[in-house]
Formats: sequence, structure tokens, C-alpha cells
Amino acid sequence: MNRIVSVATLALLVWGGAALGNEKKQATFGALETLSAAEAQTKVAAWLKEVGKSDEATTQKLTAIWKDASRSILDRVADSLALGDPIAAKLMAEARDSGAPAPVVLPSVFKNEKTSAFYRANLALIYARSLSNRRVYEEGLETLKLFSADQVVDPAAYLFHRAVCEHAMLRKPEATKSIMRLLEEGAAISPDRYKTVATLMLLDMHTWKDKDLGDIARKMDNIERRLDIARGGPETQRQQREVLNRLDEIIKKLENKDKNKKKGPPKDGPPKDGPPSDNDGECPDGGTPMPGGSGPPKGNDPSSSPATEAGDTGGASTGKVDPKAFQKLVADWGRLPPREQQRALQQMTSGMAPRHREAIENYFKSLTNPSLKR
Repeated sequence: MNRIVSVATLALLVWGGAALGNEKKQATFGALETLSAAEAQTKVAAWLKEVGKSDEATTQKLTAIWKDASRSILDRVADSLALGDPIAAKLMAEARDSGAPAPVVLPSVFKNEKTSAFYRANLALIYARSLSNRRVYEEGLETLKLFSADQVVDPAAYLFHRAVCEHAMLRKPEATKSIMRLLEEGAAISPDRYKTVATLMLLDMHTWKDKDLGDIARKMDNIERRLDIARGGPETQRQQREVLNRLDEIIKKLENKDKNKKKGPPKDGPPKDGPPSDNDGECPDGGTPMPGGSGPPKGNDPSSSPATEAGDTGGASTGKVDPKAFQKLVADWGRLPPREQQRALQQMTSGMAPRHREAIENYFKSLTNPSLKR
């Protein structure tokens, strides 16, 4: 583990400053501090007294909770809050229950300023941590945003789970800020596992580009996650439309390249600076194009079955993709038998570059997810 942390830290030092991009770096106010077990127990005892739970039986249970040094301070605070408040106990149980529906609104208890800020902030962290572990990132993040890292007993846990939610929801600037705080202000109190994962998330975001196939894949993963937690409402539909629009753009671009390719080069030959290239470095015909762009690559015979070579064994294809047909296939996909799905998909992607074909195939495969029927 230490070796992993060293490698990750080295990578951070090399790239960490650039990770902020053009964003204005906010001033920091020194290292964050975590409460000791004794300090946390004292605060919990004061809160229990405030809510009228200072009887002898409760005090004995509280003492037993804090004697178990094998458990984290945050876990012991969670048990202590459940000891003094049935609402807290119920919220934490629901958040931890993987079979329970994902919440769609934040519990009002977090906004009730008549209650202790210590109670609300730490209950929020415990609640959001459980939601994050269940991949319910939306409400987990919204809960954490109500408070700050210096209000909880474990600031490192706050920053880590906030970064996880922001990274998973593709909020690069926000995730970068949380991670940098964790690795700078929280460096002394963060466990190695937090720092390692945080640095890997930072490096992962460095590779992100807008509107490329990786961006589409990340959006598809997020859509699948939302469907897995029965979150198939307007926001999921908006994200699906966004993916479809981007795929339409790719399809149109491929169609335009196909048209330009069929037109061939100008009659007076290629430009002086070299032969034209309309396939971004790809060579779907299987070799280096001949100057002038006509005829098969040298040393290769023309194919007698291009549809088969392109993976289209289900019928004839023109090599073009009709965006309207694409949208119709999306709408009809769930009603088609598996064999018809495969045939339609092969016809749709025939002649495409492998990476484009794979992106579209993966999208249609995601449409068969059982969670779509919810």
C-alpha cells in the first residue's frame, strides 16, 4: 500500500498543479484536524444531555460504544447518535439498506437549525457515506453540500466521499477541488486508501475530453447506474437524449466521410502537400490507400463479401446510417427478438470504424438492462 501511495503521490506532484486547469485556486487556511476519540465522546455526551438522554442506562451504553477502539471514531459517533435519537437511527438504517428505494428528497432534519449543528453535520456525513457506498451519488452529494469539512469529526471522510460523488457524476471542477483539499489540507489525517483512490480519480479526470467516445461511455455508465437504483425519471431521460444526440453527430460525421470518400480526389490529382486523408488515420479498407484514393490497397484483392468482413452477416447494407432509422431502432429495441436485434445492429454499424461500432453496440446492449422495465 505504501508503494502505491508513493507512486500516486509522485504522479500528483507531476500533474497536480495542472489538474486545476484554468480555474482559480482558492486560498487554503491550513491543515484540517480530526477530533480525537476523547473529544468526540465529550461532544456526543454533551449532545445527549442536551436532548434529555443523560440517564444512567444511556450513559452506560455510551461508555460501552466508546470503549471499542477497533471501530472508527465516525462509526462510534453513528452509534451514539442512534442511541439518542430514533430519527437518526431510522435514517442511517434506511441509507445502509441496499434493498431500500433510493431517496429522492433530502430529510428535513438536516435543515432544522433548531437542532445541534454537531448532530446535523455528523449525521449528514454518516448518511451521505452510506448513500455513496450504494452509488446514490445525487442525494449523497446534496447532503454533504449542506455542511463543511470542518464541522464533522472526520474531515477526511467528508472530502473523500464528496469527491467520490462528484467524480461519479462527472463534475470535474468540483471533484478536483475536493481531491486537492483532501491531499493538501487533509494530508496528515487522511488514511492511505483515501489518498490513493483520490489521486487515481484525479489522474483519471486528466484523461477526460468533452464529446469523445470516452465521454459517451462515461455518460452511458452513469445512465446505467441511475437505472440500477430505479432513477429513470426526467433527468435520466435527458441524459439518454444527450447520448443519442452525440451518437447522431458521430453517425453524421461518418456519413459525410463516406460521401467524400466515394467522390474521390479532384481530377487534377491530390494536393501538392500529399494525398488527402478523410479517415482520421484509420484505414477501414485494410491497407495503405493508393495515391489518388482509387482502387484497393496494393497486394490485396477486392473483397467479394464486404458485408461479412464488416461483421454484417444479417443482410445487405449500404454502409450508411440513417439517423431516423437509428432513433426508430432505439424505440423498437425492447420489442425485437434477440436475433432481430443482432441483425439490425450489424446492419446499423456495418462499415464503421471499430471504436465507433463498439460504442454504439454497447449503448444498445445497455437498453436490454432489466432495470429499464421498472
